[in-house]
Amino acid sequence: MTTTTFERLRAILVKDYQIAPEAITPEAALASLGIDSLGVAELLFNIEDEFKISLPPEPVELPTIDDVVRYIEALAAAQHSPPAQPNQAERPAPQTP
Repeated sequence: MTTTTFERLRAILVKDYQIAPEAITPEAALASLGIDSLGVAELLFNIEDEFKISLPPEPVELPTIDDVVRYIEALAAAQHSPPAQPNQAERPAPQTP
């Protein structure tokens, strides 16, 4: 069984922020969990390490746990997917002399 993004994020929040696991639900607002803007910045660094992703420099609104999960999954999908292989129609035709 694989660990979901939500479960991995919850483990970070429990360990680093001492938040009760039952308080961490998809709809929970980060602010209601006691995570302020500085805490969000720290959380994003922890997310980079845990999920082996690079976060873009642009600020992003992540009001709820579900928003954070979807953000992580989108970045992971973009950064961990293999490069697209050109299909036959896109390959240049061989040159004949």
